[in-house]
Amino acid sequence: MGSDGPRRTRRGALAGGLALAACVAAGTVTSAGSMTSAGTAGAVPARNAGIVGAAPVRNAAPASTGSPSPASTATPGRDATPGPGATGGPDDRSPSPKPSASIGKGEGVLRVLTFQGHVEYGTTLTGVDWVSSFENSTGCRVVRLDRVRSAEEMAAKFRPGSYDVVSPPPELAGQLVAEGKVAPIDTGLLASYKDVPERLRELPSTRRGKEVFGVPYLWSADEVLYRGERPKGPQDLYDDERVAIRDTPMSLAGAALALKETRPDLKIDDPFQLTPEQLDAAVELVSRHDGPGRVYWRDSLDVIRAFATDRVRLGGALPYHADLFARAGRPVKALDDAPMTGWADSWMLSSGAASPNCAYRWLDWITSPKAQRAAAAWTGLAPANSKACGGEARRVCDAHHAGDAAWLKRVFFAVRPSKDCGGAGGECTDYTDWTKRWKDLVE
Repeated sequence: MGSDGPRRTRRGALAGGLALAACVAAGTVTSAGSMTSAGTAGAVPARNAGIVGAAPVRNAAPASTGSPSPASTATPGRDATPGPGATGGPDDRSPSPKPSASIGKGEGVLRVLTFQGHVEYGTTLTGVDWVSSFENSTGCRVVRLDRVRSAEEMAAKFRPGSYDVVSPPPELAGQLVAEGKVAPIDTGLLASYKDVPERLRELPSTRRGKEVFGVPYLWSADEVLYRGERPKGPQDLYDDERVAIRDTPMSLAGAALALKETRPDLKIDDPFQLTPEQLDAAVELVSRHDGPGRVYWRDSLDVIRAFATDRVRLGGALPYHADLFARAGRPVKALDDAPMTGWADSWMLSSGAASPNCAYRWLDWITSPKAQRAAAAWTGLAPANSKACGGEARRVCDAHHAGDAAWLKRVFFAVRPSKDCGGAGGECTDYTDWTKRWKDLVE
């Protein structure tokens, strides 16, 4: 989530690597800052800018030998013989669609825009590569792989005619749908879509009515971590100066969620859709005990250092961090019975995709257990496909309580704040309002 929510990268500054090594002496830490002990090779997830010292990798794939022809539509070609139960589109009556006609012949090339660490081609670390297998199995060559660090950078870079697929965070996904920059997806063409839990398939950030615009990829939640005395609830995060809070406008939803419990007079329903009065209350709550002792973290290592050096007692962090501290033997725990905010990043189809068939092959592949297992193990974020929870991704899934419906019910998943209150009617504040209020608060 841009200025936005944990984003992943592997190249840490030396200082960052040393800080992590000090914190997690129980494991083996590489110079990139990754844990290789206990069966997990995941990267440090970093909201916004990623690990200190990292730089976006641009055009990591081999250069194209030719330019794809522009397409007037993002609709894929179909093979002549439809599969059994073909409908020509997603089954509107069921979140598990019947198969549609198969995807047509690929155009041979694909252009991808994503976040740092979301897609690896072996250029960051030898052997970390889940793109080559896609190319080998589909014949679609990734000729452009651009990776950014924030939703703002992605929004500025994305042009429908420049990319075939994009993986925005929820606050940008809603904007792309509203602006017509992404096209509806026929999920009947995606073999593993049915294996994504219904809760994630039905997220408002990926749908408009019966149309599906996003295929869930990786997700996580904002837990309250604490050291020492157990807090009474999420509201305690705002009753002390010595706390760590993610530096993103979407953190205002966490404050709104606390107010939902403590200020019933505000009548907060969805913490991501707030009236002006409710947003004012959320901003006031965050600012109430603001001061030099507070840590607004963008880099994942910042929150790790804050707890490791006893600078903070409470912090909003990720299941990844809780697992990291547990493996290191640190007395940091997660508040295990409170509601929390979260997000799910998804893959979307550009409305101006020049290679719609290769784009659909990518969406089909990126939803598969093999691809999501590799991505989860590398990023420390949970895979949307529950069948990916095995092997190298097992510890990540366990940290996120994947498969635990009761735990997942505690998560309020992010959606872009909008004036129409997410289509529910009324007068709410939009993401521009949130961004301005947050900048005024932290700068």
